[in-house]
Amino acid sequence: MALQTSAEAPLPVGEVSRLIGGWIDRLGAVWVEGQITQLSRRPGAGVVFLTLRDPSRDVSVGVTCFRQVFDRIADVVTEGARVVVLAKPEWYAPRGQLSLRATEIRPVGVGELLVRLEQLKRSLTSEGLFALGRKKPLPFLPQLIGLVCGRASAAERDVLENARRRWPAVRFEVRNTAVQGVHAVDQVVQAVKELDDLPDVDVIVVARGGGSVEDLLPFSDEQLIRTVAACRTPVVSAIGHEPDSPLLDLVADLRASTPTDAAKKIVPDVGEELDRVRQLRDRALRTVRGLLDREERGLAHALGRPSMEHPRRMVDERASEIDALVGRNRRVLGHLLDRADSELAHTRARVVALSPAATLERGYAVLQRADGHVVRAPEDAGTAGDVLRARVSGGEFAVRVAE
Repeated sequence: MALQTSAEAPLPVGEVSRLIGGWIDRLGAVWVEGQITQLSRRPGAGVVFLTLRDPSRDVSVGVTCFRQVFDRIADVVTEGARVVVLAKPEWYAPRGQLSLRATEIRPVGVGELLVRLEQLKRSLTSEGLFALGRKKPLPFLPQLIGLVCGRASAAERDVLENARRRWPAVRFEVRNTAVQGVHAVDQVVQAVKELDDLPDVDVIVVARGGGSVEDLLPFSDEQLIRTVAACRTPVVSAIGHEPDSPLLDLVADLRASTPTDAAKKIVPDVGEELDRVRQLRDRALRTVRGLLDREERGLAHALGRPSMEHPRRMVDERASEIDALVGRNRRVLGHLLDRADSELAHTRARVVALSPAATLERGYAVLQRADGHVVRAPEDAGTAGDVLRARVSGGEFAVRVAE
């Protein structure tokens, strides 16, 4: 509708509505899937009014059909049922309202739902949302537990009573939501996000009792699955009974078969823990006593040794040995010194007998020239008239060389 308009030349509301209606009339029929949230069958009226809502998004659209079209499935379709509708968009110009004119309505059976869930499961599995490596461990003792469940439901009672029976001090942050129907997905998603944003919440439990496949569909919704996958807080799925297996079980960090089982898995039993503490304490006490007994026996054995009973005996024995060794060393050293003294005397006598002084005493003399050289041969005496120094035993005197 590329129209030339301005503030001075606007289009009337009726003309705009007519143009929109003309554009919508050119649209063809489409197959639409949704969940019936409102159903109006006025007695005597030839038209049935429905509101069709997208379970995953807050979007709805009005649907009208002739009574004979709806009568074909009136026995199997009620509010909350999922249907597939063949409809053509219509524009109601007087009110400016868009609706769908249905010419065929088909209920979505359980088999079709299971096929679609299987397709969604394979798609999310390929993205890695169900991988074990993404699972976060649960804390041993959560101080604050976030609980998403129906208001005044058996699931809420089972989780609260069993958890408090196991650990009375545990605290809960409860978010009551719709757990089936058209508003369940939005409310559960919003509750999970709120609890995940609370820093004190240690674990989130999404709990619901058993039900049919259609009743549990909100817990296989793609929007909820992706919300749980993005949580930083560990999430526990406690939906239905043991055979029930919505997709929330696969993406959650822990799957509990029932709400009661969830309480047992997230909170330790105070009695069991006290027994475990007592067992560990007794075990530690036995270990310490065993160590003390062993050390006492070792100490008694050590004190019973002769060296401990008579500590000076070893010193006395060693003192006698030392005295003997000292005496022996003194005797050996005396012998060594005597032999060395004797050898020294003999050596001294030989040295004295062979010394130059002894030779001089026997009448010999040593002649030296003026430069100190000793005269060993006649030619070393020099020329006639040279003065030599003669050294004898009693002293020195000068001599002159004759011709």
